[in-house]
Amino acid sequence: MTIRLLLADDQALVRGALAALLRLEPDLEVVADVGSGDEVLEAARVSGADVCLLDIEMPGLDGIEVAGQLTRELPGTRSIMVTTFGRPGYLRRALESGASGFVVKDTPAGELAEAVRKVHAGLRVVDPALATESLAGGANPLTDREREVLRECLDGAPVADVAARVHLSPGTVRNYLSSAIGKTATSNRVEAARAAQRNGWL
Repeated sequence: MTIRLLLADDQALVRGALAALLRLEPDLEVVADVGSGDEVLEAARVSGADVCLLDIEMPGLDGIEVAGQLTRELPGTRSIMVTTFGRPGYLRRALESGASGFVVKDTPAGELAEAVRKVHAGLRVVDPALATESLAGGANPLTDREREVLRECLDGAPVADVAARVHLSPGTVRNYLSSAIGKTATSNRVEAARAAQRNGWL
């Protein structure tokens, strides 16, 4: 039986390379490829994809959001994260959103093809080194509100601007930031935001 694949990555060269490698496998067929997260659901629906290989950082919806969307809207279509960003927090969030696999982009082609087959068969596939790191790192300590506020601090915006963006008072924003700074063991809001981003918590 042929497994129908959709590739989603904002870099055309990466999509082309993945497609070329996967097409060498007799039981795999690339039926669609897209460059942004917003295009995945419709392309998966139209192409009848069995497995979607998703990059995490894409324009529009990111890969983790797309995995959640697929889980809700097309529960028969499975997803695998194929990413350069092997961050433990990303792994945990991806699996919580409904992704069935998480591999890094330097995974050998044969292993990637095998991961597709396993996920299609209903199994979960996770990069072993990343799984170990994720378990050692523990769960994301940030609340949804803390994550929202920290995301707005990545560009170094003043607290007043952050408060306006997230529709909260400056005092409330300072409280969330104080808590997040403590949880990330950093000394200011920008450091906290960057530490959270490095860990894949945002």
